[in-house]
Amino acid sequence: MKLVSFNVNGIRASVTKGLHTSLKQIAADIVCFQETKATPEQVAEALKGADGYHLHAHSAEKPGYSGTAILSKEKPVRVEYGIGVKEHDTEGRVITATFKDHVVVNTYVPNSGQDLKRLGYRGVWDAALRAHLVELAAGKLPVIFTGDLNVAHQPIDLARPKPNYNKTAGYMQSEIDGIAALLSVGYVDTFRYLNPEVVKYSWWSQRFGAREKNVGWRIDYVLVSKGFEKKVKEAFILNEVMGSDHCPVGIVW
Repeated sequence: MKLVSFNVNGIRASVTKGLHTSLKQIAADIVCFQETKATPEQVAEALKGADGYHLHAHSAEKPGYSGTAILSKEKPVRVEYGIGVKEHDTEGRVITATFKDHVVVNTYVPNSGQDLKRLGYRGVWDAALRAHLVELAAGKLPVIFTGDLNVAHQPIDLARPKPNYNKTAGYMQSEIDGIAALLSVGYVDTFRYLNPEVVKYSWWSQRFGAREKNVGWRIDYVLVSKGFEKKVKEAFILNEVMGSDHCPVGIVW
């Protein structure tokens, strides 16, 4: 089985930049999209022609903002939108799809913002999402938690850790504490588990030629509930796939 996660930064724009070709080349069993910036109907229209997949999409109340979607070859047994907390469920950020052998949680975590205006909210969000993930992990099925988590966990996960630490959204100590807390309750970062020393990024600023210079951040992840990491054969970051300011990440098991 192969799962891929991709923040497309607007799914309709990404289609014009070769998304369908990339999907055929990647040939994943499950594809999780973040930042679709589209209604479920618009997502379905954009992905028309991606045959052989079931589609589930979730959008924000605010048009053209946030949004998530899951394509899967296997039809899920159950799909839930949001985490059941009203204040967190208006931006289309979480889809939980239960399959017969595993649960997939696709998430687009809120960005704290350039001026850190949402940093406080981000902490509340992280705690609520963690509670959702802990509850899921207590079930019988393994949980795969993936998406744009908008945080670099360790210095190895961004090109310039020192000037960004505690100054830039995505590398504030409270955000780092949020992902650390998730790992402490049993979730495993598959890429770092299988590639402890590899320097690879999944997002680059669209300014200053950051992608060409590889001045990036690893903020897109696939985490799994404790024990399932032993079944993961490969964890990868597809730097060569274009069409967004992010690139796809994924696992094979």
